[in-house]
Amino acid sequence: MSKWINNSVFYHIYPLGFCGCPEYNDGKTEYRLDKLLKWIPHLKKMGVNALYLGPVFQSLKHGYDTSDYYNIDCRLGDNESFKKICDELHANGIKIVLDGVFNHVGRDFFAFKDVQQYGSNSQYCGWFQNLTFNGRSPYNDPFWYEGWSGHYDLVKLNLYNQAVVDHLIGAVGKWMDDFKIDGLRLDAADCIEPNFFKSLRKFCKGKNPDFWLMGEIIHGDYNRWANPEMMDSVTNYECYKGIYSSHNDKNYFEIAHSLQRQFSNGGIYKDLCLYNFLDNHDVNRIGSTLRNPAHLNNVYTVMFTMPGVPSIYYGSEWAIEGTRTRESDQMLRPCLELDTPLAKIHTLVPHIGKLSALRQNFHALCDGKYENILIKNEQLVFKRFSNDQTIVIALNISDNEYWIDFSINGGSVLTDLLVDGSQYNVQNNHANVMIPANGARVLLLNNGDFNYADFAERIKNNEQSEIISNAQNQNSTDETKTENPVSVSQIECKTERVVKLGKYRNCDNQIFSVIALAHNTDSDEPNVIYKELFGNGRIFVCSSKTFLENVERNGSSIPKFEYIDFD
Repeated sequence: MSKWINNSVFYHIYPLGFCGCPEYNDGKTEYRLDKLLKWIPHLKKMGVNALYLGPVFQSLKHGYDTSDYYNIDCRLGDNESFKKICDELHANGIKIVLDGVFNHVGRDFFAFKDVQQYGSNSQYCGWFQNLTFNGRSPYNDPFWYEGWSGHYDLVKLNLYNQAVVDHLIGAVGKWMDDFKIDGLRLDAADCIEPNFFKSLRKFCKGKNPDFWLMGEIIHGDYNRWANPEMMDSVTNYECYKGIYSSHNDKNYFEIAHSLQRQFSNGGIYKDLCLYNFLDNHDVNRIGSTLRNPAHLNNVYTVMFTMPGVPSIYYGSEWAIEGTRTRESDQMLRPCLELDTPLAKIHTLVPHIGKLSALRQNFHALCDGKYENILIKNEQLVFKRFSNDQTIVIALNISDNEYWIDFSINGGSVLTDLLVDGSQYNVQNNHANVMIPANGARVLLLNNGDFNYADFAERIKNNEQSEIISNAQNQNSTDETKTENPVSVSQIECKTERVVKLGKYRNCDNQIFSVIALAHNTDSDEPNVIYKELFGNGRIFVCSSKTFLENVERNGSSIPKFEYIDFD
């Protein structure tokens, strides 16, 4: 197991979509991926310290139809530009994991084109699975070959051929040497010959013992692929489904069963650090999957506090929506900018940032054991614990606050780390805790010696200094600036306590436009005049003090109105 993985928070980007690349490779080199550099402050604000990039190598269309493993897709840039991006990410403490698409290639792959040209005389006939010359392919080639899952634009490689293995592992060596990547996500891992993974592991760990290998596995026993001979980890599709389904059905028994089955003492995956996610480039966005948006904070709380490593799919930190169709995955893979209208200022961003901070400060959340404490349809209590630390996670998907009783031993006080620092006494190994409506508490078991105020201030100061230093770093690299760079003032506008003209979102998710600032001659205080942008277009007026006050939502104090226009 790689040493760094337990303490990681991943951000997953599908580069060709993220950068708005043309659907088909036009052969023109455009340095679109350079825009990733201005996202670094945003990633660090959420506590992200590992980046998983989908396919970045030369392909004809969507990246999973590789034509050249040794060069970056020209729609994204070139090897030199990508090396600079990797260097900058590493300088900011962010690990890099690339997509290894080794099960199949595109029809533009050099060896396949050689077969098309020379037929049975090609030296590469043995590179492809079940290639024969006694029939014609669906593309009318004078030969037959196996396509991945019936897709004949994806030509299945013959991984029993040592020349193929050497070519692929040679590419990985180049990526490790040139880009200093820290790991690989192996696409369609369930379709790949196990001996290939054994060879890949031996090579990668030989160069870097801390290198991480993670496979895309949808069904089956994860131990079959994640073991000391093959990969370190796999995608946790079982809990992906369990998390959203348990919230949609108001049935916490579902996810509690999966977590207990996987990670409890005696659990089948208790020794694995699985890759957890709420959505990705292949499945519907969590913002579309959840029936009740009020449950968004809780699904992220579950993912960040359960065993394994959490991953955020780009844009879902703003709860953007997207569903796949039979014809296209394009809605799942949009082009996004930091100042796009989709990138709404959403309470999820600070929530994710706080969850990341909890993982960074409390090791039991990263590598502690798991145990269910109490399960109800709308409430769930579990703990993560080590020899010297116990964290209790209490979740509630009711529309009302809920006082929950449960047994816990090892301390006299439970201090909330997530919401407000509330303390609950433990008497005779028994606690009674209030969980906010559609909310959660992450509670540290202690003996009254934990100072929450100092902890909260430390996290706050670290976040502020991090944002400033990142912004300064960005300003010092003029070559990475784009037409609309994110500045310090733009970041600060999210917490600025001064009303200005522009669009605002209120705490009930309604959009308004502040159209004027006025002075009330009777009360001698400034007033805000704002208009409803949807519905009946009504016009309202209130004092600026009222407009800027905070309200309680899901157990957290949030602004009544949040500014959503950037300067």
